Amino acid sequence: MTIVEVLNNNGCFDFIKEWLRTHNPTRFLWILAGLTFIISANLDNLTTVCLMLGIMHATISNERQRMVMGSVIVIAANMGGAFTVIGDVTSLTLWGSGFVTPTNYSGALFLPCLTALSTTILLVSRSLPRRLDFVRTAPPYRGDDTVLNRPQRLLLLLVGVGGLWFIPTFHRITLLPPFLGALCVLSLLWIVNELCNRSLLHSDQMVGKRLPMALQYVSIQNILFYIGLTLTFGAINETGLLDRFFEWSVTKLQDVYIIGNMMGILSAILGNVTSVLGSVATFSQDAVYAHPEILDNYGTNGLFWPLLGYTTAIGGSLLSIGTMAGIALMRMEGVTLSWYIRHMSGKVLAGWLAGFFIYFLQTY
Repeated sequence: MTIVEVLNNNGCFDFIKEWLRTHNPTRFLWILAGLTFIISANLDNLTTVCLMLGIMHATISNERQRMVMGSVIVIAANMGGAFTVIGDVTSLTLWGSGFVTPTNYSGALFLPCLTALSTTILLVSRSLPRRLDFVRTAPPYRGDDTVLNRPQRLLLLLVGVGGLWFIPTFHRITLLPPFLGALCVLSLLWIVNELCNRSLLHSDQMVGKRLPMALQYVSIQNILFYIGLTLTFGAINETGLLDRFFEWSVTKLQDVYIIGNMMGILSAILGNVTSVLGSVATFSQDAVYAHPEILDNYGTNGLFWPLLGYTTAIGGSLLSIGTMAGIALMRMEGVTLSWYIRHMSGKVLAGWLAGFFIYFLQTY
């Protein structure tokens, strides 16, 4: 999130506003969803949602239109973040736990995620108004008259996004934890940021450009939430409940597709992070390797793990409370759970089924 805030503070995402200048609601919707999908895959879904909601809020004046577009932003961000290991905390958890590798994971989920999003957008576009109501605003003002030129902003964007894509390679080469790669990217971005803004080094205007100021935007609540869930499942694991659920799943239920979709349904109610952490704790590597007959499904790059990433992402989008991105939408745009269920849940469910059908064809 710090990397994204530095890029946004230097105007690296201003091109989004330029691309969204169209009064055609269908075209606007597809451009908005496509950009969100791509950005979320390269950054992370929660940060992307906050960024895109801010841009959308400053673009559209009609409250109802903002609620619809905001909901699409959340769905697109969840789908974009689901098919890369750096796009969502759930996929990052699967990668960090050794259940998936970046190339295999992205290859398995790109088409299902794209299909689910496209199906949802097609259904949403049928109920759009004939024309969007735009806010008439002046060009953005950043507190000084030294806005970076396009080559400088492009350089910062390439360093930030390219560095994030390098993290899996960094992990594979050095065998160091991925977060150290992220810190290296942040350090490099710090240097480039200072060089691009060197004309402000001796003025008070540079204060707002420095990285320590950006740290205040990092949500400590999200970090504590993730730690709390991890400790919760650690405590549950000590009771033996997860071991019994594992034995029941392997011996009685058996079908990977059913288990994966069950986790998706749970993620709509309990949250996608909760469902993934529960699955990681249940189907731990020690438990899986004790049953060689299920290695193809639950071992590294097994059939279950990409399916889990997909179903928890789309399942979390089924209700606005299923992901942190959805909760951010409720806070920023005033979307209620009942409104989301009436206007979006059915369309998301159709997208879920379409994407699952593609995944089933790929793997069956």
